[in-house]
Amino acid sequence: QVQLVESGGGLVQAGGSLRLSCAASGSIFGVAFMGWYRQAPGKQRELVAGLYRTDNTNYADSVKGRFTISRDNLKNTVYLQMNSLKPEDTAVYYCNMRAPQGNFWGQGTQVTVSS
Repeated sequence: QVQLVESGGGLVQAGGSLRLSCAASGSIFGVAFMGWYRQAPGKQRELVAGLYRTDNTNYADSVKGRFTISRDNLKNTVYLQMNSLKPEDTAVYYCNMRAPQGNFWGQGTQVTVSS
Protein backbone atom coordinates (compact mmCIF):
# COMPACT_ATOMS: atom_id res chain seq x y z
CA GLN A 1 0.00 0.00 0.00
CA VAL A 2 1.37 3.39 -0.99
CA GLN A 3 1.64 6.09 1.66
CA LEU A 4 2.95 9.62 1.34
CA VAL A 5 4.71 11.06 4.37
CA GLU A 6 5.32 14.78 4.53
CA SER A 7 7.77 16.70 6.65
CA GLY A 8 9.31 20.13 6.94
CA GLY A 9 6.41 22.32 7.93
CA GLY A 10 6.53 24.70 10.84
CA LEU A 11 6.47 28.28 11.98
CA VAL A 12 8.61 30.86 10.23
CA GLN A 13 8.79 34.63 10.10
CA ALA A 14 7.86 36.50 6.96
CA GLY A 15 10.76 36.52 4.54
CA GLY A 16 12.02 33.19 5.79
CA SER A 17 12.32 29.84 4.07
CA LEU A 18 11.10 26.30 4.54
CA ARG A 19 11.63 23.10 2.62
CA LEU A 20 8.86 20.54 2.51
CA SER A 21 9.53 16.91 1.71
CA CYS A 22 7.15 14.14 0.73
CA ALA A 23 8.36 10.57 0.54
CA ALA A 24 6.37 7.72 -0.93
CA SER A 25 6.52 4.34 0.74
CA GLY A 26 5.30 1.13 -0.80
CA SER A 27 5.38 0.09 -4.42
CA ILE A 28 4.82 3.12 -6.57
CA PHE A 29 6.10 3.48 -10.09
CA GLY A 30 5.31 5.31 -13.28
CA VAL A 31 4.45 8.48 -11.40
CA ALA A 32 3.04 10.90 -13.92
CA PHE A 33 2.59 13.86 -11.61
CA MET A 34 3.91 15.10 -8.30
CA GLY A 35 2.43 18.18 -6.76
CA TRP A 36 1.92 20.33 -3.73
CA TYR A 37 -1.44 21.77 -2.79
CA ARG A 38 -2.42 23.97 0.11
CA GLN A 39 -5.57 24.81 1.96
CA ALA A 40 -6.00 27.82 4.18
CA PRO A 41 -8.87 28.10 6.67
CA GLY A 42 -12.11 28.87 4.90
CA LYS A 43 -10.58 28.47 1.47
CA GLN A 44 -10.55 25.78 -1.16
CA ARG A 45 -7.54 23.58 -1.69
CA GLU A 46 -5.36 25.00 -4.45
CA LEU A 47 -2.47 23.74 -6.51
CA VAL A 48 0.75 25.43 -5.50
CA ALA A 49 3.26 23.63 -7.70
CA GLY A 50 3.21 20.66 -10.05
CA LEU A 51 5.94 18.57 -11.62
CA TYR A 52 5.21 16.22 -14.49
CA ARG A 53 7.07 13.18 -15.68
CA THR A 54 8.14 15.26 -18.66
CA ASP A 55 9.86 17.63 -16.20
CA ASN A 56 7.39 20.35 -17.03
CA THR A 57 6.36 22.41 -14.04
CA ASN A 58 3.58 24.79 -13.21
CA TYR A 59 3.16 27.16 -10.31
CA ALA A 60 0.40 29.23 -8.84
CA ASP A 61 0.88 32.86 -9.78
CA SER A 62 1.12 33.78 -6.12
CA VAL A 63 4.26 31.67 -5.61
CA LYS A 64 6.10 32.07 -8.89
CA GLY A 65 9.69 33.11 -8.33
CA ARG A 66 9.54 32.15 -4.65
CA PHE A 67 8.75 28.41 -4.60
CA THR A 68 10.54 25.61 -6.41
CA ILE A 69 9.36 22.04 -6.81
CA SER A 70 11.84 19.24 -7.37
CA ARG A 71 12.07 15.49 -6.99
CA ASP A 72 14.42 12.62 -6.31
CA ASN A 73 13.24 9.69 -8.41
CA LEU A 74 15.45 7.18 -6.65
CA LYS A 75 13.90 8.10 -3.31
CA ASN A 76 10.36 8.63 -4.67
CA THR A 77 10.44 11.98 -2.94
CA VAL A 78 9.16 15.37 -3.96
CA TYR A 79 10.30 18.64 -2.41
CA LEU A 80 8.98 22.15 -2.20
CA GLN A 81 11.52 24.85 -1.48
CA MET A 82 9.70 27.93 -0.23
CA ASN A 83 11.55 31.22 -0.04
CA SER A 84 10.47 34.76 0.80
CA LEU A 85 7.50 33.41 2.67
CA LYS A 86 4.54 35.67 3.30
CA PRO A 87 1.77 35.49 5.91
CA GLU A 88 -0.66 34.63 3.11
CA ASP A 89 1.30 31.42 2.49
CA THR A 90 -0.01 30.13 5.81
CA ALA A 91 -1.92 26.91 5.15
CA VAL A 92 -1.86 23.16 5.42
CA TYR A 93 0.26 21.83 2.59
CA TYR A 94 -0.51 18.48 0.99
CA CYS A 95 1.58 16.48 -1.42
CA ASN A 96 -0.01 14.51 -4.21
CA MET A 97 1.28 11.80 -6.53
CA ARG A 98 -0.58 10.34 -9.48
CA ALA A 99 0.48 6.97 -10.79
CA PRO A 100 -1.13 3.99 -12.52
CA GLN A 101 -1.69 2.53 -9.07
CA GLY A 102 -3.83 5.47 -8.02
CA ASN A 103 -4.03 9.05 -6.83
CA PHE A 104 -2.28 9.45 -3.49
CA TRP A 105 -2.28 12.21 -0.88
CA GLY A 106 -0.18 13.00 2.11
CA GLN A 107 -1.64 13.75 5.50
CA GLY A 108 -0.76 17.44 5.31
CA THR A 109 1.79 19.59 7.07
CA GLN A 110 1.12 22.97 8.62
CA VAL A 111 3.04 26.00 7.44
CA THR A 112 2.56 29.16 9.47
CA VAL A 113 4.18 32.44 8.46
CA SER A 114 4.15 35.19 11.04
CA SER A 115 4.29 38.86 10.13
